[in-house]
Amino acid sequence: MNKLFVAYKPANISSNAFLSTLKKKYKVKKAGFSGTLDPFAKGVLIIAFNQYTKLFRFLDKTPKHYKATIWLGASSKSLDKHNITELTLPLAFSKEQIKSTLIKGELEFIPPQFSAKRVQGKRAYELAKRGEKAELKTCKMHIYECKMLHYMHPFLSIELSVSEGAYVRSYCEIIALKLGVKATLSALERLSEGKFVYNDEKSLNVLEYLNLKQNSLLDLNKLENGTKINLDELEIQDEGEYFIEDKDFFSVIRIKDKKVTYLLNKVEKC
Repeated sequence: MNKLFVAYKPANISSNAFLSTLKKKYKVKKAGFSGTLDPFAKGVLIIAFNQYTKLFRFLDKTPKHYKATIWLGASSKSLDKHNITELTLPLAFSKEQIKSTLIKGELEFIPPQFSAKRVQGKRAYELAKRGEKAELKTCKMHIYECKMLHYMHPFLSIELSVSEGAYVRSYCEIIALKLGVKATLSALERLSEGKFVYNDEKSLNVLEYLNLKQNSLLDLNKLENGTKINLDELEIQDEGEYFIEDKDFFSVIRIKDKKVTYLLNKVEKC
């Protein structure tokens, strides 16, 4: 059974552990997810079964939309409500001061030590748990929108829209630095990823969520047999990646240097 759907991960469970519960629920062996959520976070998690696990890189998942609550005055090694090392109560800020920190655009940041970034083949959080410091490189993220929802000192709730690869924990750290205080996240919820929103784990038509243009092939029998495709057999001949649809399945191709190659062939529709 191929299936693409949106699940809602509860807080206080890892994304991998949550995936295991879904595999048992649907009685499938091959499953995957896109966009890891930290254990303390909750919200939208894109799930795929069987052949559809190969499609994550072709899905349109931007922007990602979150709600976050920042705990001003709390210091944590992981920038969340776990691993708290210090608690202070700073003076309250005006709403104008808060709003001035909610910057948009492209930002540079260093990912948290407790993150899934790989360092010499190991996850940074694995090193952090052992008390070792990972040398993490500076990354970039784009903040499309950010607004204040509620401020009840020392808790600040915001809603933001970000690019793939963004770390909301790091963005909240940037806000805290601008305010001159320590801070950590006390709550995080992912509301959506691109067009992906939670809808009771309803099966989705994967072709509606691909970040690819549709192309047409003169002889669709070539898809059935996985036969080599010549450029002049395609309706669109510009370089790029496309999907071609047949009655019961579809394929993903790439056009480069006037050559056509299969990226995925004969993926059955659900």
